[in-house]
Amino acid sequence: MIDIKPMDIEKRSFEIISEELGDIVLPKENELVIKRVIHTSADFDYVNNLKFSDNAVSKAIDALKNGCDIVTDTQMAKSGINKTILSQLGGEVHCFMSDEDVAEEASKRGVTRAVVSMEKAARLEKPCIFAIGNAPTALIRLKELIDEGKINPVLIIGVPVGFVNVVESKELIMSSQTDFIVAAGRKGGSNVAAAICNAMLYQIKR
Repeated sequence: MIDIKPMDIEKRSFEIISEELGDIVLPKENELVIKRVIHTSADFDYVNNLKFSDNAVSKAIDALKNGCDIVTDTQMAKSGINKTILSQLGGEVHCFMSDEDVAEEASKRGVTRAVVSMEKAARLEKPCIFAIGNAPTALIRLKELIDEGKINPVLIIGVPVGFVNVVESKELIMSSQTDFIVAAGRKGGSNVAAAICNAMLYQIKR
């Protein structure tokens, strides 16, 4: 068995990513986010797919340093985010998708749990980053809540993967006045949402 330490594997992976990017120059502020998403997905399409509002990364990092929370739409994304660093900064990760009250309300109204979980998140008192990697309906409801003046996210990470309402929901977020990091098109996923959060957290705790 070849003995390679975990940190050496990650270091070499990022070296390979830089080598394969070749002459492509990534925007300095967004570089580490893009590279970590490629590291997570092995998909270089994210060089072009990831869209950032102006200074989205630096604003989000400042908010994380000040203890903002993160809201996800899946337990998978929640589990993938580095909660040790986040808690050291005074923040925590929330995912309301499995909450009994969310399930009951969604069933009663005939809407998705993602819709109700975003409404529940809107009642949180702390500033929040929303990391959405699965449910387009979460993004759609977020946009409505923003328009209704019921929520003001620090950042929306809009990277749901799939076919139905995925592209349209991402375009809604990119058309809003809220800061965003969006994976344009059909690609994304909970692992990508977590990777984007971690890329910012790791820049704080290097």
